[in-house]
Amino acid sequence: MDQMKPAGVLAPYAGAPPPAPAWYRWAIDQLPERSIFECDGVPVELLTWGEVGKPGLLFLHGDSAHADWWSYTAPFFADEWRCAAISWSGMGSSGRRPGYTFDAWAREAIAAIDAAALDNGTGTMVVAHSLGGYPALIASAREPRIRGIVSLDSAIIPQDLMAEVPRPKPRPHKVYVSEQEALGRFRFMPPTIGDQHYAVDHIARRGLHEAEGGWTWRFDPEIWRDLESRSGENLADLPRRAQCPLALIVGERSELIRDEIATYMRGIYPEGTPFIGIPDAGHHIMADQPLALIAALRSCFAYWPERTP
Repeated sequence: MDQMKPAGVLAPYAGAPPPAPAWYRWAIDQLPERSIFECDGVPVELLTWGEVGKPGLLFLHGDSAHADWWSYTAPFFADEWRCAAISWSGMGSSGRRPGYTFDAWAREAIAAIDAAALDNGTGTMVVAHSLGGYPALIASAREPRIRGIVSLDSAIIPQDLMAEVPRPKPRPHKVYVSEQEALGRFRFMPPTIGDQHYAVDHIARRGLHEAEGGWTWRFDPEIWRDLESRSGENLADLPRRAQCPLALIVGERSELIRDEIATYMRGIYPEGTPFIGIPDAGHHIMADQPLALIAALRSCFAYWPERTP
């Protein structure tokens, strides 16, 4: 979840984009095709890269985020894959629902396979960050076209530790006088690691929109109201219900997947599931160590089991 606090890392830039390396500028220049599809009558934002007919690769973001979290990652795969990213309902430029469930988001992920033309007959790979890992796993239990899931720092926490997990409280967004002020207040939760401020700026800037009186955040502040009780899912059951191979990439400095939680998760994931650590990365791996994440994903895909009939 992303929240705004004083003295964010973008404040010193006074609204200007931070300096960025050449690889990042190249990736951002690979503009996606932007479109909307409907799921349950709700408009869902869709970004696509790469040619139709190539194997499908679907990127799913986490809590209170948006599809453009993947804008500097997906282009590195578009030569070999038909890539897509969606914004969950209630986030990004997607529509809102009266209430949110992991099941509804799973339906959106499945619908994206057709909307983005990801199915070339070989199955669709899914990369899912944080909260996005739960609907991805639910979708894989229902949709045989999902060939595999790589979850990124998607924690499943044992019940005896759940009381320690902070839950966002629904509250109206603050409206900022200017985009510059809003950017200056942006902070990741948990905090990001490192100085890739260009990535933070991109994520924050694409998460804003103009509203009456100024600028505010796109995501619905009501997302977490009764989400867990509405969903009714036992998250610990999800990995074994998946009907495809799984892998988990974690930040080795993640605030969410601590040692005891990692040990627990190894016990609930199918035997032999790869657990890959990204050094010097926290929860937001794509912001902390973006190139290391790209390399890890490439390695996963290169050795992924072939789909059997």
